Amino acid sequence: MSIQPTDREDFQRDGAVLLRGVFEDKWIDKLRTGLERNIETPGAYTRGYSEGDGPGNFFGDYCNWQRIPEYEDFVRNSPISSVARTLMGSDKANFFHEHVVVKEPGTLEKTPWHHDQPYYCVDGDDSVSLWLPLDTVPAKWGVEFIAGSHKWGRLFRPTKFIGVDYEQENDGFEPIPDFDAERDQHKILSFDLEPGDCVAFHFRTVHGAPGNGSATTRRRAIAWRWTGDDARYVLRNGVMSPPFHEMEACTLKPGDVMDSDLFPVFVAP
Repeated sequence: MSIQPTDREDFQRDGAVLLRGVFEDKWIDKLRTGLERNIETPGAYTRGYSEGDGPGNFFGDYCNWQRIPEYEDFVRNSPISSVARTLMGSDKANFFHEHVVVKEPGTLEKTPWHHDQPYYCVDGDDSVSLWLPLDTVPAKWGVEFIAGSHKWGRLFRPTKFIGVDYEQENDGFEPIPDFDAERDQHKILSFDLEPGDCVAFHFRTVHGAPGNGSATTRRRAIAWRWTGDDARYVLRNGVMSPPFHEMEACTLKPGDVMDSDLFPVFVAP
């Protein structure tokens, strides 16, 4: 499937767009294999977001693409960089990182409302996350997006996935509003998804998700983060996630373009 001009228009307008059947079964099968490898050998940034003795399990991990061969193959050889570049309207795409989010059947924990850019060491308008489900995900259990929120000119304080804000001061961010109480004031997008589909959304698009209400079906997904032409490296006050500034491989200085071994560049062939 090729990305249509209307897909890019919808992405630029709403900050989120559904893309049907973008990835062939061979890539979904490969990612499922890689994800199970990831779960069996968790990385340095693995998080378990489930609390107590409730049902299910909410698992997250990120920045494993260089040690999980199926992930690296997907980044380098699937159509994903072309999809990212086209939606951003950029001449290049830098791969930022991948983020695994798994909600096993019966998981009650929600993903709180948030948007991603305040967590990140990157500023700029050219950004996109491509959220790929590895299982059937009905809209009622999937991610919800507030249309147009990427254009509000507002940045909200990062929220831990256990539902509380980071404790930090002088970060320049607003507290996150109670969007559940404001649902009737916004256009909220959600989609029925099958493996091979993906949802593309901007780093500043506000989003959240319910638990997995299915008693039998897993909700496995991997979000692949990309930046484009105008993206620049930045250091923020307080917590940043992923903590790229702490990694020896990060040689960038504030204001630098993202091009580096840590954030490889992909251009049109």
